Amino acid sequence: MTEFTKPSVEYFELWPLLVVFGVACLGVVVEAFAPRAARYVSQVVLALAGLVAAMVGVVLIARDVTTYDDGAARGILAVGGTIAVDGPSLFIWGLVLALAIGGVLLFAERHLDGGSSAFAGQASAVPGTDAETAALAARREHTEVYPLLMFAVFGMMLFPAANDLLTMFVGLEVLSLPLYLLCGLARRRRLLSQEAALKYFLLGAFSSGFFLYGAALIYGYAGSMDFALINEAVRNDVGNSSLLLIGTGLLSVGLLFKVGAVPFQAWTPDVYQGAPTPVTAFMAAGTKVAAFGALMRLFYVALGADRWSWQPMLWIIAVLSMFVGAVLAITQNDIKRLLAYSSVAHTGFILTGVLGLQASDQLAIGEITSIQAVLFYLTTYGFATLGAFAVVSLVRDAGGETTAIDRWAGLGKESPVVAAVFAFFLLAMAGIPLTSGFVGKLAVFSVALAAGAWPVVVAAVIASIIAAFLYIKVIKVMYFDEPVGDGPTVAYPSVLTATTIAVGAAVTLVLGVLPGPVLDLAAAAGEFIR
Repeated sequence: MTEFTKPSVEYFELWPLLVVFGVACLGVVVEAFAPRAARYVSQVVLALAGLVAAMVGVVLIARDVTTYDDGAARGILAVGGTIAVDGPSLFIWGLVLALAIGGVLLFAERHLDGGSSAFAGQASAVPGTDAETAALAARREHTEVYPLLMFAVFGMMLFPAANDLLTMFVGLEVLSLPLYLLCGLARRRRLLSQEAALKYFLLGAFSSGFFLYGAALIYGYAGSMDFALINEAVRNDVGNSSLLLIGTGLLSVGLLFKVGAVPFQAWTPDVYQGAPTPVTAFMAAGTKVAAFGALMRLFYVALGADRWSWQPMLWIIAVLSMFVGAVLAITQNDIKRLLAYSSVAHTGFILTGVLGLQASDQLAIGEITSIQAVLFYLTTYGFATLGAFAVVSLVRDAGGETTAIDRWAGLGKESPVVAAVFAFFLLAMAGIPLTSGFVGKLAVFSVALAAGAWPVVVAAVIASIIAAFLYIKVIKVMYFDEPVGDGPTVAYPSVLTATTIAVGAAVTLVLGVLPGPVLDLAAAAGEFIR
């Protein structure tokens, strides 16, 4: 009989994960025992303290982690090899935690809606009933959103660090389930919010099923779910290649759904529009970062030896995502749906960077790697997206938050600062020089070009030109169109939302003017370990 070997748990290296998970569980206890009046402050302070503590842990681990091959890679395999605490994982952890801090600040905002948060007072009440009216009159709110956010952050950290398919699936589910709930908790337009949550849940459940079925087929091919052993099986061509190809395709469905790539993007505009705007901001930024980290680890570590099989698929998906996202965004009349299709186009741009995979001996001196380019792009995209959605939450009319683009006409006159900041975020997404988006696109295009994916780069340049039109269209509406009726109004936020917007704008500007430190940090992260 095979004896059970107790895995060693590297508690110091897993400190950030354990802190986030512990704070999420503690938040549930607070909900159960703290008085209603004390929950809001308790949950906000607890969530922020946990995220900051986890961030400190990431920095300490990164300073002390084991390095290999003169710094080409760094990290350890923890918990019996199921979690890879390596350079890319630590970079993604730090980025997710930074975005999550911004998400908590947006969740905690109460100044925009008459002293209430963006979340429903009583989610179990049927919209339009007396129970809902009573909950609104009593100014109740669901402070459970903070532990839900922390559980989602835990999943976002586990997902890209998973070193086997089973752990990756667990991370995928822990990341997804809280977001399904959060999307349905909007205080206003509750039916639209609940519809978004249901669509996200149903399509997400299907994509998880595809991922799990793909994992079973890969296990049938390699005899293991461990990424290193799968890579070894692929190199030695040990099994039926049909199992490998079909399994790879099914795994790709689950991951490409999470990043919102074509043809798995159908949920994106409906969910972005229906979810509470703070949830949309956090989800749009954090999920993309975590999912691309997991996608790169799967394709680079487990399936890197079979890249001639999966790269043509990603070529097609990248091109389709860029063009479908850019073209459909132009037709939208809702700002959140426009940003949703914009995120689909950005998925194509990031996939262009993923296609820049090259062996280390093929890199020229000073040439950046595909991992470095993608990590930098994810940083630029995350902060610009978080800031853009934070600005969206400020623009109001008599019915509350207004997302119809024609209602933004005249915003440049009504609030020049808000319009200028939003225009700056749009220009960054378009890739205009002196913004972070320009450097990010330059990085992913250059690595793809060096790897021979020049047709995708040509398509990306054309798609960027098309996408620039849609961003300029919104800027034209804000500055040159006459307002409809009384025009838009801008709610003055508290320091929470103002800080999120200011940090997002500052990062977007600094990374456009001085990208070197973050590029160096991404380079120091090194390669994935197996």
